[in-house]
Amino acid sequence: MTVTPRRQMWPLYAAGFTTAFGAHAIAANLGGFSDDAVTSLLVLGGLLALYDGAEVLLKPVFGSLADRVGARPLLLGGLVAFALASAVYVLADSPGWLWAARLGQGAAASAFSPAASALVARLNPAAKHGRAFGSYGFYKSIGYTLGPLLGGLLVWASGLRLLFAVLTVLAVAVAVWALVAVPVVPPLPKKRQTVLDLARRLTAPAFLGPTAALAAATAALSVGVGFLPVTGREAGLGTVATGAAVSVLALCAAVVQPRAGRALDAGRLTTRTGLTAGLLLAAAGLAAAMLPGLAGVLISAALIGAGTGLITPLGFAALAANTPPERLGQTMGAAELGRELGDAGGPLLVAGVATLTSLTYGFAALAILLAAGAALALARRHTSAPTTA
Repeated sequence: MTVTPRRQMWPLYAAGFTTAFGAHAIAANLGGFSDDAVTSLLVLGGLLALYDGAEVLLKPVFGSLADRVGARPLLLGGLVAFALASAVYVLADSPGWLWAARLGQGAAASAFSPAASALVARLNPAAKHGRAFGSYGFYKSIGYTLGPLLGGLLVWASGLRLLFAVLTVLAVAVAVWALVAVPVVPPLPKKRQTVLDLARRLTAPAFLGPTAALAAATAALSVGVGFLPVTGREAGLGTVATGAAVSVLALCAAVVQPRAGRALDAGRLTTRTGLTAGLLLAAAGLAAAMLPGLAGVLISAALIGAGTGLITPLGFAALAANTPPERLGQTMGAAELGRELGDAGGPLLVAGVATLTSLTYGFAALAILLAAGAALALARRHTSAPTTA
């Protein structure tokens, strides 16, 4: 396979930015600027869960469909559907239609997100997967970073409808760009797959290891974004300082991902070493969150960001390397499901432990879980070394 021209990759990076920016821009501003639609914490929780719930249910479905009809149609259709779902609230501007818009956005993201990941793998040779997924993750991290900030400015300027209008225009622009620049990648012929074959592939270490690492990284990231501001406020820090800490987390993840991908492609870093190091860094970051004051918050954010930045491109590159090309959509959809479960499970674990004890012990519980994963990876390396030799 020849190296794909960079112009063909830019729309895929833009699609990753769109899903990250859209998810975080709206989620960060629902509670503070839409009193007519969000009347209680229960309603806010429902609106936040609606988007993620759609992704959990539909990403594996759309991932498999991408293998059947091609990833490019799913990418284009998902972006157009995202634009239509966003336009619903722009035109209707009522609480009921906000629920419909969020559900539609989540369903649409479930289509174009795994399709974009599959195209990143299909359009690049295996020797360049680390760099490609590192760049893809970089632009998603930029979306996560800018979403709350730019979304807040848009909502402050003209309300939630302006944010949805910007998302409508963004999705349409990326869809047109992808239509022009992304080449047709026809689905590959594939052997008949039984349910047992699928179960074996999705329970094999080559799938479970990277997917578990991706889920752990997403759990740490979600906990950092959600709970580090709480720790900062308890230490007497203002919103500017706590907001800066979250930005440090996302910025570190964005900076590390392309470098980790290039190191993997150059042979300076192996997948197992990188994933193990990423888990240890994220665990150390969660442990640092137990330190008092601004220093603990900033150190925690930097370490969690660096850990997730290491894990994300290496995990997806490992999945692509160990998946038949004709099944890439299915694998990416299943891996995205794992990430969504980590996104929900991490905060639930920390909140559950914190409710019974304190937030410090909540951070400790997730840190221990991630460190145990790293220890398991190290143990597997040592036990498999004699066999490999």
